[in-house]
Amino acid sequence: MNQSFDVAVIGLGAMGSAALYQLAKRGIRAVGIDRFAPPHAEGSTHGETRITRRGIGEGETYVPLAMRSHEIWRELEAETGQSMLFEVGSIVISEADDNVERPGRTGFIRRSIAAAQRYDIPHEILDAAEIGHRFPNLIPGENEIGYYEPGGGYLMPERCVAANLAMAKRHGAELQLGQIVEAIVPDGSGVTLSVGGETIHAGQAIVTAGAWAGKLLGAPFERLLKPTRQVMHWFALAPDAPAEWRSSPVFMWPHGEQEDGFFYGFPSLDGISVKTADEFYGAASDPNAIDRIVPQSDSHRMHATHLAGRLASLTNKPIKTATCIYTATPDSAFLIDRHPASANIIVASPCSGHGFKHSAAIGESLAQWALDGAPAIDLSAFSLARFGQF
Repeated sequence: MNQSFDVAVIGLGAMGSAALYQLAKRGIRAVGIDRFAPPHAEGSTHGETRITRRGIGEGETYVPLAMRSHEIWRELEAETGQSMLFEVGSIVISEADDNVERPGRTGFIRRSIAAAQRYDIPHEILDAAEIGHRFPNLIPGENEIGYYEPGGGYLMPERCVAANLAMAKRHGAELQLGQIVEAIVPDGSGVTLSVGGETIHAGQAIVTAGAWAGKLLGAPFERLLKPTRQVMHWFALAPDAPAEWRSSPVFMWPHGEQEDGFFYGFPSLDGISVKTADEFYGAASDPNAIDRIVPQSDSHRMHATHLAGRLASLTNKPIKTATCIYTATPDSAFLIDRHPASANIIVASPCSGHGFKHSAAIGESLAQWALDGAPAIDLSAFSLARFGQF
């Protein structure tokens, strides 16, 4: 059976679900295809919470995306009646002169402050004593400072994806879930997708397939996109834990002299545990064969390496763990561009581990690019050209 659409979106996680919603809202014939049934726990868009902030330490070019995304989440909340964005505040704690090379986060606190200053984002710079006074659950070193952004906070990724897809369907989009796109072939009037023995024709395709994008797209993407297994940990709070854990800002904490000296975490949503995670930059993983079992020894490593002495009354007892997948480029920045071999294929993978906070605006930008010829927000910093000619 042959089917025809104006635009096909392949992969319905953070960016894909947002793109499908924006396309459908504009009244075009759109189909969204995913090998699973999102929201799901197989890729990169799950785990209860994701940090958001506007003063982006990964680079000022991201700030307009973060700012617009907050506006879209509020619009989506009003449309659906679902709470998704919680602006509980965010804090980066670091030595002021930290310049350890970390993928995408070298000079993280300094760059966060610069972004906030350039875009007039409300913020404060706190010394260690003030951090401890305001947030007794956080224990900075005497030489550390804090970049505090009251408008930061967290998003609930599963709710966000579910809302995007529900609204996309309400506006007429078709969902094809549990379906694998085996090939994308440009043709004279668009692209042809091979899906489960059938073909789908679309005027354009938007590929937001995360860890699966490289294999689907082939060269040059296959060698530029690196999926890695990541682990999230929920640790039990001790009985004497400060009550402020329930009202804590989200936190990001570069420390030490190694590239993996970085962790982040959230307020306690249940009053008995705290979610934290670090980041792994090692060998690539096969997204179809991710080891979902997390030994207790890894949680103990996480606690001893990052949390002990920094987070008050947080035990090393894991309540639960979860795995997800980062897919990163060589420079840890996004990759959003048209395919070099076909102008009818737009690629928006990967997020390099820091994309959810921007996903609502990226979805809108992808819809604008497909339908209007260009996005309203400048995405040129994320082009394929920065990696050379192919």
